[in-house]
Amino acid sequence: MTKSKLLTFAAIAIVFTAIGIYVGVKRLNPAPAENTAVAALMQSSLPDTKNQPRALAEWKGKTLLVNFWATWCPPCVAEMPELVELQADMAGRNVQIIGIGIDSPSNIQQFSEKLQISYPLLVAGMQGTELSRQFGNQAGGLPFTVLIGPDGQIRQTYLGRLDMKKVRADLASL
Repeated sequence: MTKSKLLTFAAIAIVFTAIGIYVGVKRLNPAPAENTAVAALMQSSLPDTKNQPRALAEWKGKTLLVNFWATWCPPCVAEMPELVELQADMAGRNVQIIGIGIDSPSNIQQFSEKLQISYPLLVAGMQGTELSRQFGNQAGGLPFTVLIGPDGQIRQTYLGRLDMKKVRADLASL
């Protein structure tokens, strides 16, 4: 193989590598949330672990940390004790964590009883995936968490397991 052919193949490989990296980053980074995402969330009513409907509007005016998760998602399960601790630390500070499960009602109920989750867990099933996409989760990855200010504005989105130091700093900035 001549030196010019080798350089041509190397250049092509570099171009395709760059395209692959670009596509991967665009796919994994949350897209900007739709303007209507918070309104759609606040208009939603989802069953809790006891199959009782809960209107998300009951938390309107609070700082919300909305965590989309599933029982079959290891990073989701791993961060839940930290979310329980965070909810306890934020008691009395107008901050509410809400878990929206993208799973079956029976799985979420069993999980909730086993781990003693102290914040509301709601059951969305596959509807939760569409709701998370409205917040910019185009990849459909879990866990996906949205920080919403008391004014109803999206302040931050997090894809993947939460860095609790960053979440606490973001909450403190509100």
